Amino acid sequence: MRIKMRIAVLGATGQTGQYLVTQALQQGHTVTAIVRNPDKLSMQNEKLKVVEGDIFSENSLKPYLEGQDAVLSCLGFSPSLFSAVTGYTLSMRAVVNAMREAKVKRIITMTSWYTDPTSGTQSSYFIRFVLLPMIRSVLSNMFEMEHFLNETQDVNWTVVRPPGLKNLPATDKEFLTHKGYFVPDTNGLPVGSSVGRGDVARFMLSLLESNDWSNKAVAITTKNE
Repeated sequence: MRIKMRIAVLGATGQTGQYLVTQALQQGHTVTAIVRNPDKLSMQNEKLKVVEGDIFSENSLKPYLEGQDAVLSCLGFSPSLFSAVTGYTLSMRAVVNAMREAKVKRIITMTSWYTDPTSGTQSSYFIRFVLLPMIRSVLSNMFEMEHFLNETQDVNWTVVRPPGLKNLPATDKEFLTHKGYFVPDTNGLPVGSSVGRGDVARFMLSLLESNDWSNKAVAITTKNE
């Protein structure tokens, strides 16, 4: 029997976040969606509470984290060619500080394959020389956030690293996982290049009842993409 939990969701109005909120409610969890604009989340459910909060302010977040069993973050920030992306680190510092104040111990957050700048050398020509340079500002800040969490001793964290995201619902496909910056095949080459957002949400929610990836980062994809 699945344990019903109280979870706070960040990034709930984004595409992956909406899949996560929907699946969490289907599983019987009680969800507090902390969003910048509540009007952007149109779904309604007796177990869903939509609140307006500032993800960069621990004082704004703390009241909504009190009483929660876990925080799940699908926050995303756009790449920039002219300035550094800082949203991942700034928001995570505020979230972790708010979690400490609210005595919440568990956070599951999403980054990406190839956050380490040296990890894309086995990827395809297009990914290595076109895509990764375009989004490097995002990946670099994700990498900084991962490093921040890795040095955080008093919080049970998991970083979920998916490849490219497709706006597809959850499937029943088996997950492939790897403690690294991508999922390799038997030759050490990346397995596929994309995964459905619904499956990313499915994996993140599965971690609520698992300690397999506590205080670790895990690259994921689905089998037979």
